Amino acid sequence: MTLATGTSGWQYRDWRGRFYPERLPQSRWLEHYAARFATVEVNNAFYRLPAATTFESWRQRTPADFVIAVKASRYLTHVRRLRDPAEPVALLLSRMEPLGDRLGPVLLQLPPTMRAEPARLDDTLACFPAGVRVAVEMRHRSWFVPEVRDLLERRGAALCLADRDSRPVTPLWRTADWAYLRLHAGRGASRPGYGDTALRSWALRLAELWGRDVDGFVYFNNDQRACAVRDAARFAVLARRLGLEVTRVPLAAELSGACVA
Repeated sequence: MTLATGTSGWQYRDWRGRFYPERLPQSRWLEHYAARFATVEVNNAFYRLPAATTFESWRQRTPADFVIAVKASRYLTHVRRLRDPAEPVALLLSRMEPLGDRLGPVLLQLPPTMRAEPARLDDTLACFPAGVRVAVEMRHRSWFVPEVRDLLERRGAALCLADRDSRPVTPLWRTADWAYLRLHAGRGASRPGYGDTALRSWALRLAELWGRDVDGFVYFNNDQRACAVRDAARFAVLARRLGLEVTRVPLAAELSGACVA
C-alpha cells in the first residue's frame, strides 16, 4: 500500500533548467519525468481528449510500474455537466484502453458553478466499470452533504480532497478504500510553493483517515517555476518520516532550481 505521488502534468516550459536539463529535448521529457516519479496526472485530456495512439505511446515510453491518472474531458463535466454521460464516458474508456494496467484513477473535476446534482453524478459513476477508480473533485459547497457522501461510498468513488492556499477546500471525507488528493497552491515562502507545515499536515490527515497503510494518489498542481516538482519531493520526505510508504520522487540535488524566483 503506497501513496503514489507526482504532479498534474509534465509539459511545462518553465520546468526547463529547473527540473529538465537545458539540453534535453522536449520529446524526452516524459522519460525523464517517469524515471523520477512513478505517477502523473494527465491534465491536458480535460481540454482535448488524446487519441488512443497517444495513450499507447505514453505506455511504451514509461516504466512498467508507472501509473497515469486521467482528468476526464470537460465535454463530460463542463459542457454536458454530467447529463447523458454514457457516450462521453464510453469514448473516454475506449481512448484510455491502451494504458492497460498503467491506468490510475479517472478524475471528474466539476465546474465551480455547478450546484449539486446527485442523480447526474450517480448516472455518470454507473457508466464506469468496477475495475476503474473514479475520484470526484467538487467545487460548489452544495455538494458537501450527507446524501452525496453516501452516494460516493455506495459507488466506491473517492471524494477528491483538495487544497488551496495551504488549507483544505473540501470536507475530509473517506468515501473509498483509497485516497486522492490535489494540491493547487501553497502559501509557503515562495508562492505558490508549500511549506513543510502544510505538507506534513496533509500527510497526517491521510494517515488519520486511512491509517499508515494508506493507498492513494497525491498530485501537485502548482506548476509555476516547478514548485509542484519540489513540493511533491518534499511531501514524500515528510510522509516517510511519519511512517507512510511513498513512491519514488527526485533527489533534492536534482531540484536546486525548482520553485525559486
